[in-house]
Amino acid sequence: MNKIRVLSDNLANQIAAGEVVERPASVIKELVENSIDAGATRIQVDIELGGRRLMRISDDGEGMSRDDAILAFERHATSKIRTQEDLGAIGTLGFRGEALASIASVAKVELITKTAEDKVASRVVIEGGRLIDVKDAARDGGTTVSVRDLFFNTPARRKFMRSEATENYHLTSIVTHYALAHPEIAFTLTNNGRDVMRVSPAKDLRERAFQIFGRDVLESLLPVDGGREYVAKLSGFVSAPRERRTTRDSQYFFVNKRFVRDKTIAGGLLEGYRSVLPHGVYPVAFLFLEMPLEEIDVNVHPAKTEVRFRRGEAVKDVIAEAVRGALANAGIVAEARAESLPQASEPAFVPPSVEQPPPEQSRIDFGIQPATPQLELIQPPPLARVATADPAPQAPSRPQIIEFKDSQESPDFFVDEGISVPEERLQPSGYIEMPPVDSAAKVAKAVDIESVSPSTIQPLGQLHESFIIAVDDEGLLLIDQHVAHERILFDKFRKSETEREIESQNLLLPETVDLSPAQSEAFALIENDLESLGFGLMRLSGRTVAIKSIPTDLRPAEARNLFTEILDTIEAEKKGGAKRTLRDDIAASLACKAAVKINMKLTPEKMRWMIDRLLITTSPTTCPHGRPVILRLSMKDIERSFHRT
Repeated sequence: MNKIRVLSDNLANQIAAGEVVERPASVIKELVENSIDAGATRIQVDIELGGRRLMRISDDGEGMSRDDAILAFERHATSKIRTQEDLGAIGTLGFRGEALASIASVAKVELITKTAEDKVASRVVIEGGRLIDVKDAARDGGTTVSVRDLFFNTPARRKFMRSEATENYHLTSIVTHYALAHPEIAFTLTNNGRDVMRVSPAKDLRERAFQIFGRDVLESLLPVDGGREYVAKLSGFVSAPRERRTTRDSQYFFVNKRFVRDKTIAGGLLEGYRSVLPHGVYPVAFLFLEMPLEEIDVNVHPAKTEVRFRRGEAVKDVIAEAVRGALANAGIVAEARAESLPQASEPAFVPPSVEQPPPEQSRIDFGIQPATPQLELIQPPPLARVATADPAPQAPSRPQIIEFKDSQESPDFFVDEGISVPEERLQPSGYIEMPPVDSAAKVAKAVDIESVSPSTIQPLGQLHESFIIAVDDEGLLLIDQHVAHERILFDKFRKSETEREIESQNLLLPETVDLSPAQSEAFALIENDLESLGFGLMRLSGRTVAIKSIPTDLRPAEARNLFTEILDTIEAEKKGGAKRTLRDDIAASLACKAAVKINMKLTPEKMRWMIDRLLITTSPTTCPHGRPVILRLSMKDIERSFHRT
């Protein structure tokens, strides 16, 4: 008996649906793309219960004849490609003819369509891949596709659907992407009968961004315009460094107006902001690549959300150059301008003035005023320094001498005694360069809570005004002041939910924030949690929210950024998670923003307070994001490193 058999068409379509129809947002994506390919100028999307009960897409495109409407549900039936050469130069959003067949195999689908030439519209009903009915219907020109009871005949797939809030987030994101890609099209999105987004045709991307995201984001956008011939042309907008996010959710990438998620584009954008934004934060970006069709392959992912570039590194370089150019043209920071200019092979030597202080390489602040310096540094002769920096013409080789002379009474070993310093250790400024020393990276260890005692820890000072240096009975401790304070505040915010209300401060003038459609959905989910953490919020007309009060630990200048960051950092998959996990995410974001920063001077009293409060938190050795707070260099490790044991 033969073991290999050909699958039925219906079963093959259900297998294909597992690749194409990942979630309700996948259905919306495919159908919106079909509407755009049909030349629609108005697209309306209606969803109910996160797409479980209903997804309906209506457009005013060219429509289909009755025969085409029936044939469209056949697998691999398409009007977009006919030959193998067409597959290598795809200019439409849809092309494989799998979407409708896959959707119809796992849902109840009704299609009503009419062309300009037809007198009446055609209605086609398919359930679970089976044709149920075909008849006349009433409709103006265009197409309406209604998808009900998604995965009704595949219970296993339906069981793995996420919560309604999560699916709404993904649905809103898809419509937002294509509304940005096609500002000439009017989009409407309703959720359970409530308007989520309604935008009229816009003249350009900037106007469409204002319609969706509001004035706040628009004011921070910088135009991007660049590229190379035969590689890619880049246009769009990126945000000034002050408008930043903690996730990449506010980055929208399009290739030939096709929405994509692509690491090459994301990498080029990040490279453009190198040395401009700190690690872990991301800019807002709306980037559009226009490139020859033969330079990309769009047939590499079942959902068509990924593409492959023929010259990926060249595309990445084009994006980085264009973004750096946008930052340089805006005069945002000097680094952006400097990186866009050719660099000299060797830096020019400028002799330092006598009054110029040495370059500050490391700084330890022990919270006390330094005593009057007892040693005077005598600069080497200028001629010797210049001769060292400029090898031509060759000067007679001679040692560099640095003399330390006592300004008052000195020990005998300092009196009238010069110290000969090898020339290779002398920096251009005339100061001694330290030779390489052994690193302590392998001996410093994270601290266990059982091994620390508040009574034995004594703070000594700060390293680079970022780390507290302390000692205890076992050795040396380094405490990250930012994450230590973050842990203290996190515990405070979490306890406020069960013990007492957190204290708030009223703003003199309420801050108004225009939310994107996705942020509006997130706000509806966490509004009560934000209020329990000290925010006073009021929803105004549309998607505008007023911030009336904030937690007392937060600076008023940080209120707007923190509020938007909290909405953005609520990851899509966590929207349907446990309520406690969601509250932890909000409290962690609030604690991170309100905590003291690096490069901030602390008094000895503040260091003592921070250590005492840290050691009574629920987890003194880790921050809310899991990073270590305290590192120890024990006496045993120190003695072993110096070969004393």
